[in-house]
Amino acid sequence: MKTKCPKCKGIGSVVVDYKDCDACGGTGYEDDAFNIGNHFKGVNSKAKAKFDLGGEEDIPCEVCNGKGQVEVYEECPHCHGTGQINVCRDCGKSISDKHDLCAECEEKRKEEKRKHDEFEARRNAARDVYVLDSLCEMRDMDKDKLYKGKITRIERYGAFVTLNNNVWGLMRGDVSEYHVGDEVIVFITSIKSRERKIDLAPAYVESYNLKRMTKSIPRTLINKLEEKKGRIVRIDGEVQQIQQTSGPTIFIISDESGTTEIAAFDKAGERSYPEIELGDAVQVIGEVNEHSGKTQIESSSMMKLDEENTRKLHKLIDDALNKKAEPQHVDFLVKSDVLNRLKPKMREAAQRIRRAILDGRTVLLRHHNDADGICSGVAMEKAIVPLIEKVNPSNDAQYYYFKRSPSKAPFYELEDVVKDLSFALEDQERHGQKLPLIVLLDNGSTEEDIVALMQAKIYDIEVVVIDHHSPGELITKDERDGEIYGGTVAVDEYVDCHVNPYLVGGDSQLTAGCLATEVAHLINPNVKELIKHLPAVAALGDRAECGEVYQYLELASEKGFEKDHLAKIAECVDFEAYFLRFMNGRGIMDTILAVDNIDKHEKMIDALYREYQRRVDTQLKAALPNIKRTQLENGIYFNLIDVEKYAHKFTFPAPGKTCGFVHDKVIKELGEDKPIVTLGHGPDFGVFRATDAVNEQYGFNVNEIVSKMIELVPQAGVDGGGHECAGSIKYIEGLGEEVLYKVVQEIQSLSKN
Repeated sequence: MKTKCPKCKGIGSVVVDYKDCDACGGTGYEDDAFNIGNHFKGVNSKAKAKFDLGGEEDIPCEVCNGKGQVEVYEECPHCHGTGQINVCRDCGKSISDKHDLCAECEEKRKEEKRKHDEFEARRNAARDVYVLDSLCEMRDMDKDKLYKGKITRIERYGAFVTLNNNVWGLMRGDVSEYHVGDEVIVFITSIKSRERKIDLAPAYVESYNLKRMTKSIPRTLINKLEEKKGRIVRIDGEVQQIQQTSGPTIFIISDESGTTEIAAFDKAGERSYPEIELGDAVQVIGEVNEHSGKTQIESSSMMKLDEENTRKLHKLIDDALNKKAEPQHVDFLVKSDVLNRLKPKMREAAQRIRRAILDGRTVLLRHHNDADGICSGVAMEKAIVPLIEKVNPSNDAQYYYFKRSPSKAPFYELEDVVKDLSFALEDQERHGQKLPLIVLLDNGSTEEDIVALMQAKIYDIEVVVIDHHSPGELITKDERDGEIYGGTVAVDEYVDCHVNPYLVGGDSQLTAGCLATEVAHLINPNVKELIKHLPAVAALGDRAECGEVYQYLELASEKGFEKDHLAKIAECVDFEAYFLRFMNGRGIMDTILAVDNIDKHEKMIDALYREYQRRVDTQLKAALPNIKRTQLENGIYFNLIDVEKYAHKFTFPAPGKTCGFVHDKVIKELGEDKPIVTLGHGPDFGVFRATDAVNEQYGFNVNEIVSKMIELVPQAGVDGGGHECAGSIKYIEGLGEEVLYKVVQEIQSLSKN
């Protein structure tokens, strides 16, 4: 029910103040100036009659009725100007006296406020302003967007604004304040498709976000580029490498299907797209061409993907590469329980190496500089290099993405890691390469490796170890049927994948060359026939004997390599490695190992082996007469020779090899079943060789002797290790006699099992 407002009496407004009357200026009377002298007699006769005034009396103001003031009204706050209460002030509908708006009008007001707030927010927020890439055309334009362009011509009727080489328009109106070359922000007022004309107007925005608009074309996978030659394509991928040449900048981009080169050119020798960095997810648009026999894209535009698309692309690439990096399911070259227990770790090692290749990371092989280590490295090289060349478009990809380096010591020492890190960081800085995957072969398992591994891990470098040296006591064990099937050791904290027979109950007789060849076969099954004789060479070079070795010898025999010839190969590898020192000798070692230049193999072996025998004979003539022989009280035959005094220096064979040859001569005299230990020593080092019999009967272990010497002569700075029956020890020269005396005592204290 509608009720008259009691406050305003239904008027809808109330008096809130008074002010002077504007008509009379607050006097209350009309101005009678025009009546002076009776010149305008009769002008105010009506007013005089109205107020019943005489001729000489003043006339009251009709507006304020002679009061001189008038009321000031405002909307009645009680009824909001409606003059009624219990009605909606917007639509007049009857409502409860608790409200002044009906539900519909209240909701309408809220919606109007929301729209107003949104409008204000849009007006105050930074607008997106688009820069067209070189491929955008008029059909890609949108009237709702702002664009950034450059004034290229000014006429009396307006200025021509170029947005890119394909799109330009006329900005009409007063352009007197503009000049040719000025950058302007514009919006589209009309698009005349038939005439291919666009009319523009200046957009005045205080703040804006600059965005790049690329031509809307579908994505092409890199492995499909061959089909798109001469056409404009778009690829989305991750930057693997950036190379600045004297001409264009070369970006190596990979997606889930492959890798390609992007050539970008602004000025000769000048970095294109300096905002693009290694590892960025980018969108590239350009024309597919061929350069030096390889497919290449000449970039028209390159831009970083936003956070959401970057995350999606990385996941897409990661999932695809993980699947592609998974090694094939192939059988081992031989039957072996130890290999079967190691299979998960070996497959993991193969997967990590394959993934590094797909990621565009350099694979850096480090191996011991002897026959076993070199066979390991060459087997891996033959498996890895073809995959690198297949994945990467560059003709010299193997030199960028693969390195093989020998280590003099049977462990990863500081001298090695310092070189590797230095070169890796320099390649990252100069050539934009990623940090490498380090693969340690025939070293990496012992405590001596830990310092170098720790340094590599500071840079988060991934490390894979394939070794057969004793890693020390297992920290955890999983024993079933009395055999150890799994465990971890000290170095596992610093490596990402560790392949070692000791971790699954095996021993050093399954050499690194055997393990690495099996992993190489997993990485690239196509190289099986090429490398299947290398485990036999490695085993003979390391004097290994076990069931697997006999099977590898059979495999080599299938290729026409008999045991005697394989032994010659191993000895020639050691001989040549002495002179190569820190070089990998890729071509020469390939010939010696019969994995390349097969026609030159026989001649190479004949020439090297003759010289090898001559030098060994010369060394033994000097060393053998000077062996100090004794049979200790516990029955061990102990031989001591000072290789510093009674052997030729700075020539082959080196002290370690000399000790080995002396040991072999003693074994021929006494028999392989005798417990024989030979120690060749110099002023600050010693080299051990022992028969399996002394290990089996007395528990002789080089690593345990070294540990005991560290404890007994702490001031001598003792270090060293190796296999149970072959290894070395280092110490301070001044305490050499004391260390050697303690070593002999320790050997003498061994008791027969």
